[in-house]
Amino acid sequence: VSTQSTWGGVETFSDVPIRLNRNLRLGLLAFNRTKQKNLLDTIKAFRKNIQLKDLGIETPAIRNFTTDEVMGNSSDRLAQRFGVSRADQDLFAYNSHTRAAKAHKDGLYDNEITPYEGSIHENLIKGDSTLEKMAKLKPSFRKVEIGGTHTAASSSPLTDGAAASVIMEEETCKKMGYVPKTYIRYWNYTAMDPFNDLLLGPAYSINKILTQSGLTLKDMDVIEIHEAFAGQVLSNVAALDSTDFCKEAFGRSEKIGAIPLDKLNAHGGSLSIGHPFSATGVRLMLTASNRLHRENGRFALIAACADGGLGHACIIERYPQ
Repeated sequence: VSTQSTWGGVETFSDVPIRLNRNLRLGLLAFNRTKQKNLLDTIKAFRKNIQLKDLGIETPAIRNFTTDEVMGNSSDRLAQRFGVSRADQDLFAYNSHTRAAKAHKDGLYDNEITPYEGSIHENLIKGDSTLEKMAKLKPSFRKVEIGGTHTAASSSPLTDGAAASVIMEEETCKKMGYVPKTYIRYWNYTAMDPFNDLLLGPAYSINKILTQSGLTLKDMDVIEIHEAFAGQVLSNVAALDSTDFCKEAFGRSEKIGAIPLDKLNAHGGSLSIGHPFSATGVRLMLTASNRLHRENGRFALIAACADGGLGHACIIERYPQ
């Protein structure tokens, strides 16, 4: 059994692959399986398997394979379900950007970012934005008349990025001369209905991990939740603070409770920093670990949603220095 491992990921959304559309892909595969003795056979096989209407490409979209729904539509429906308003989302997005800008100004990210061409500047953070500017943006996914509230400001942007971490046993870490940051105490993954609960992974995973650990939200000194959408985060917060939801979804007799927003993503999140899919998990872990040391906290709660109706949560504990 390995006592150490390296974890990480990278995304290059600025150069995302563009595919042929599904019908054309299937047609080409079927065409390739046919037996063709001459040019006439080839023409007949091509006409049989590939239609003129099938010629085309698929524009990249964050669309669920099972439901064929773009995530933003799911988050719009979720926000409507939990009573999260457009104003609530704009304020959350505004706070994400202003907090991230202040964190950079204060040097809090200096040791978290590997310089690229000598710079750690992040070009997605809009620290000078205002609520008035955000209020003027049009909904990005659904029309206002049918509950469209998410805009470009309250939706995480497609982002290039990479992150890596080293996880090892404490004894191995000391032998190699490293100073640990945190213990990973508890972790889990959950799955739920992708049609109705696609982005509720954090709520389901947080319920499970608090039950698993015997801890409560009050025990958490630091909380970091992936900001796929402002409405998604706020809907999960509302779900955890709803007696009816916690009773129906988790079988609890009472609600889990309110997440203190001053503890949540105190230095910005995916809305402002960006969301390179394969790198965000490590980024959340690193930010939470560093916050524990700066804020002299003990436990941090980390949670994220994922496409397909998946969720993750973990609880880390500050390593005593």
